[in-house]
Amino acid sequence: MLRCNFGVRRYALIFGRFLHDFAEYVLKFRHLAIFCFVVNSQVLQSIDHNSCYAALRYTKRISVSNFRIMNDVIHRSISRANRHDSMTTTVLPIRLLLIFVAAFHTQAIAQQPSGPPTVSVAQPVFKKVTEWDEFTGRFVAKERVDVRARVSGYLESVHFNEGQIVQAGQLLFIVDQRPFAAVAEGARADVQSAATRLKRAQLEFERGQRLQSSRAMSKETMEERRATRDAARAEVAAARAKLSTAELDLGFTEVHAPLTGRSSSIKVDVGNLISGGAADSTVLTTIVSLDPIELEFEGSESEMLRYMRTSQVYRKPTSAENANPVQARLIDEDQWRHKGFVTFLDNQLDFNTGTIRARATFPNKDRLFLPGMFARMRMFAEEQHDAILVPESAIVADQARKMVMVVGADNIVEARNVQLGPLVDGLRVIREGLNREERIIINGLMRARPRSPVTSKAAAILDSANAQ
Repeated sequence: MLRCNFGVRRYALIFGRFLHDFAEYVLKFRHLAIFCFVVNSQVLQSIDHNSCYAALRYTKRISVSNFRIMNDVIHRSISRANRHDSMTTTVLPIRLLLIFVAAFHTQAIAQQPSGPPTVSVAQPVFKKVTEWDEFTGRFVAKERVDVRARVSGYLESVHFNEGQIVQAGQLLFIVDQRPFAAVAEGARADVQSAATRLKRAQLEFERGQRLQSSRAMSKETMEERRATRDAARAEVAAARAKLSTAELDLGFTEVHAPLTGRSSSIKVDVGNLISGGAADSTVLTTIVSLDPIELEFEGSESEMLRYMRTSQVYRKPTSAENANPVQARLIDEDQWRHKGFVTFLDNQLDFNTGTIRARATFPNKDRLFLPGMFARMRMFAEEQHDAILVPESAIVADQARKMVMVVGADNIVEARNVQLGPLVDGLRVIREGLNREERIIINGLMRARPRSPVTSKAAAILDSANAQ
């Protein structure tokens, strides 16, 4: 396989020169990694020093400076060997030696024993806490009205500014009143005409009564006059009803604010024909009440059942029976500074989501809250009690299970299933699965494996209350 045309002495001379040059830099190749290289007779005969250099560089664990040194060694040895023989007969032993040294050194590194990984461990925080359940909700207006005209016509004028606070009863729009005023005048005339006919019929009826008493009028004629009088009375009542309707329509040409709140934009400009008096009538603007305002949120079935159990244990009325206090904060706030009360709990769960809808009412005198804003809300969950708390970073999720890594007295890691509670002062409450004396890994979870040893380093857990 190897086509060598030189003697043993000459080969030893070349090989010795290479070892002399390589010894100067052998310490600099401590991190040389093993690389995969398929060697067969044809490849060995065709490989040159550039291919060897590229293969070594591909290992990625050898620095650029070390490769430059390796390349320099190869070139220096080849140049010296060329003084005695051709390159094709001298380069191959050098390459083979280089591959052998790299593989041998890498194997030595792999066989070096490595100690257990170092992790930070601490005992969980144990203190008295008051548990709160947190929810995400959205503010909704307690009252919301789409302002529509009750009559159709041309919009004549607007009497408010867009987005301003309007008071209940304030004039907002006026629809062209002239057609409705004319109808009202006609209705008044009809009332007067009907009243005149009634007066005449009444006089005829009274005259007939006198004549009947003297037997000068038949009974049938008297009945006809009585019927004429009654019909006149009905005509007067109908005319008055039509007049009331006409006056109502005339009054409906003035659109007033139905409640106190903030107005939206004006949907229709002056001069447009609007429709009114129906559910699909033209919307002129929208008004929402701001004080008070409601925060709408949803709770799960399990949370509802827990609240019901808690109310039975502590004899505390549920939100369906009493306005229980709640606290809220906006997305840019850190403190629970807004106080409110639960004022509504739905009578059934949603069949699609399995949640129950509720609302809490908050005062909003400074109009900080607006409908549509998101907020976090927390509600009293349990009475004050002793609890174990750990940082969120110490909790590992395995599909539906939650675990913490517990380090025993022999520094062996154990994966412990735990039942989580709410967040308190930045730490997660552990309801079941962990004791206060046990040590858990709070830093270096990626280096720890269950049933494997670790080197534990003592640390401490600080909650947000102590940190402040």
